[in-house]
Amino acid sequence: MGFDGRLAAAPISWGVCEVPGWGLQLSPDRVLAEMAALGLEATELGPTGYLPTDPHALRELLESYGLELVAGFVPVILHDPAAREATLATATASARTLAAGGAEVFVSAVVTDADWAPRIRLDAAGWRHLVDMLARLDELAAEHGLAHALHPHVGTLIETAEDVRRVLDSSDVGWCMDTGHLMIGGTDPTGFAEDAGERVRHVHLKDVRAEVAARLGAGDVSLVQATREGLFCPLGQGDARVDDTLAALRRSGYAGWYVLEQDAALTGPEPPVGSGPVDDVRASVDHLRSSSGDSSAGEQPARTPDGAPSHR
Repeated sequence: MGFDGRLAAAPISWGVCEVPGWGLQLSPDRVLAEMAALGLEATELGPTGYLPTDPHALRELLESYGLELVAGFVPVILHDPAAREATLATATASARTLAAGGAEVFVSAVVTDADWAPRIRLDAAGWRHLVDMLARLDELAAEHGLAHALHPHVGTLIETAEDVRRVLDSSDVGWCMDTGHLMIGGTDPTGFAEDAGERVRHVHLKDVRAEVAARLGAGDVSLVQATREGLFCPLGQGDARVDDTLAALRRSGYAGWYVLEQDAALTGPEPPVGSGPVDDVRASVDHLRSSSGDSSAGEQPARTPDGAPSHR
């Protein structure tokens, strides 16, 4: 059976990213138009201020391209009690914008600070506060009609296989399963989908070149440098076993969104419209639509992002 999931994209595939110094940021009109031209159904919000924060203006803009809003990526500081109130204020504002725009999922990434400083080693108290704050974000998202999904991410406090396992064991939080960032951090994405598929609330699809990932893991290059050197590639052209992971997710009953999120970091002049990063997204869409992606064997009832059975 071929891919039949709900397919969206994210501005990061066009190089639009909240990480300081990431690179050239293409305009929303260009990015949304190229998403629509590929037949994609929805987009994530992108960095704060990239798309309108006024709900009416946001919906009007997306509707003009035949798109809807699915989710937003929100960096949060969860380990430091001194940052608690500011973090909750930021999260509340983000959740309000997402809900008003029609999104389903609040995606969190646990950063060291607002400037994305290098990750630090947490003591027991830091971990306890982080886990408590994950539960608070679950509540906050639910108050706005959203599912909360934790995103493991390179350079954040939830990056390594040890981090992922610790959160799985100590928290009930749902996950944004990013196939690329899991692999880079040492977690097998397919194994994660098999072992924790019932906790997946949202999926970011990306493929990864293992050789570049190894250099990133060794500290030889930064994330932005690795991205510019081809760390992320069209689905099916890397080493992340994306098709196997899709099959495992289908068997788990996952029925949420699949977001094409192939991080790009653009340098030099702006590429001509219809070329550049959109070429990689197009290749990934073509791969999904042509893939035989195994899998009905052992398939479970489909689930919506909040974990409930879907009648889709």
